[in-house]
Amino acid sequence: MKHADRTPIADLPAPTSATSLSTTVRVRVRYCECDPMNVAHHAAFIPWLELARTELLRTSGVSYAHLEAAGVFLVVVRLDCRYKLPARYDDVLEIRVRVSRATRVKIEHEYDIFRISGEVNPATLAGGTATDLLMSATTTLGCVDAHAKIRELPAWLASIDPASHS
Repeated sequence: MKHADRTPIADLPAPTSATSLSTTVRVRVRYCECDPMNVAHHAAFIPWLELARTELLRTSGVSYAHLEAAGVFLVVVRLDCRYKLPARYDDVLEIRVRVSRATRVKIEHEYDIFRISGEVNPATLAGGTATDLLMSATTTLGCVDAHAKIRELPAWLASIDPASHS
């Protein structure tokens, strides 16, 4: 099936490994993300969600750049955030993301952001323990083409079924 200005469905990027439904990413809160009291601004959390979401996609062997090059764009159509505790300058955070639902044209994610306590390797951010839940969020991403017209997700993304992986 070929649409005007769209990559044929058969030519869309396909995963090179099993599609994961969840992943975890760690980041360190940077000074530029904080206010004068060294508290991370609420808007700093949104790029951390995006980072986790794009890394989750990358675990399949497909990057978001691959999808864009094929004319597949995932736009945030809904974002719901629940802030519970502040993040502070130099905190190490763990962002957990999971696919909660996928349909023909959209994909939904759930996130939790935790503060890491204890010994953390400064180079790799490994170690320590996730303690305080700082924020929970959900997003809905809609699939569109380069002209912002709704299009179908690649079949392998649309067929993700979180219920079958429980």
